[in-house]
Amino acid sequence: MIIGKVVGSIVSTRKQENLIGNKFMIVEPVNSGKNQVIAIDNIGAGIGEYVLVAQGSAARIGCGMPDAPIDAAIVGIVDNM
Repeated sequence: MIIGKVVGSIVSTRKQENLIGNKFMIVEPVNSGKNQVIAIDNIGAGIGEYVLVAQGSAARIGCGMPDAPIDAAIVGIVDNM
């Protein structure tokens, strides 16, 4: 899991069927030097908020979509660091 800051959103009108109706956010990892990731957001994070991001199979399970092509999911909003 990584901590990141939401820096933007992605709009996609055409996507795989089990992704329809989901919001995608651009997350920049904090203190890791890694590139930005696109994460599915089922919890309602906003731009500027710090979030917890699960990656890989944990992302699919964490957002309740085990059969969807998801590599990263926002699973929490950070209140305090």
